[in-house]
Amino acid sequence: MTTRRTFLRNTALGGTAAALAAPSVARAQTAIKWRFQTYAGAALGEHVTKPVIDFINKAANGELEIELYYADQIVPTGELFQALQRGTIDAVHSDDDSMASPTPLQQFGGYFPLATKHSLDVPVLFDQYGLADIWREEYAKVGVTWLSAAGQDPCNFNTKKEITSLADLDGLKLYTFPTAGRFLSQFGVVPVSIPYEDAEVAVQTGELDGMAWSGITEDYTVGWADVTDYFLTNNISGAWIGSFFVNQQVWADLPEHLKAIVMAGIEAGHTYRNQWYWGGEARLRAQGDKLQLRSIPQEEWVVVEDAAKVFWTEIAAESELNAKIVQTFRDYNDVISKAGPPYTFG
Repeated sequence: MTTRRTFLRNTALGGTAAALAAPSVARAQTAIKWRFQTYAGAALGEHVTKPVIDFINKAANGELEIELYYADQIVPTGELFQALQRGTIDAVHSDDDSMASPTPLQQFGGYFPLATKHSLDVPVLFDQYGLADIWREEYAKVGVTWLSAAGQDPCNFNTKKEITSLADLDGLKLYTFPTAGRFLSQFGVVPVSIPYEDAEVAVQTGELDGMAWSGITEDYTVGWADVTDYFLTNNISGAWIGSFFVNQQVWADLPEHLKAIVMAGIEAGHTYRNQWYWGGEARLRAQGDKLQLRSIPQEEWVVVEDAAKVFWTEIAAESELNAKIVQTFRDYNDVISKAGPPYTFG
């Protein structure tokens, strides 16, 4: 039988062991803290980035705490990459193009003209056609770890002016991505670069005629449908190519189980965005009451599609890496064109 003396001695030893263990428990519970900035403003970020951060913060159980900042809150979007390299920001959600990536990949992020048809094309290109390996290798050279890419909405036009022909694009001042603007300028579009959150007011003041930045889900979500009148159903790319990036040393220092949580959160976010955008594009075209739908006839729009082929050839001629990426887009588009609907339209 346990004597009273034995019971007290064991209890005391147990209490001493617990006291000795307390400091290591406290250290284990000290959170790793990240500052994370997204390309998206608060209204859009609620859907495209915040679900990822919420997932990670909850699953990490206090071991990793990520503070989310929206477009331009710490640094302007065009300076995101430099801030990521310096460690001013620990991680970023953006496309390569608008964050001015100092790599050859810049022009392929965002909306590379006519490269995709649907949002699911992006993970297929990265995971099955080798783009993930290219992105990972190129960013490793500049002190940044590329984590994952996913598609989002197509790049349509929402404007004050009615567009029913290519001629109507001439002279339009549009908020758009750098590479998309470079491509569209041959049709008379005047690309305008301003902070994301200023675009709505810029339409109201006449500084902009509209945007070539998103699909209709985003137009309604961020307020652009309130200041423009028309939505052009033709798009210059079927899906945005954006990625999650982290400072190389910050990622190296993160324990493996937390890396797994971060990646799980990112993948969950990809799934949410796919259904949110896909459903919204259909519902708001069919039932939305703010933007009137307009289209340029296909027999005229083919001029834009042919121009994209020329654009691809010009980009491919710039370097071996560019040529490899462009060939990947060509190979994939050849496959889906032979597959037919629903992989291609019509």
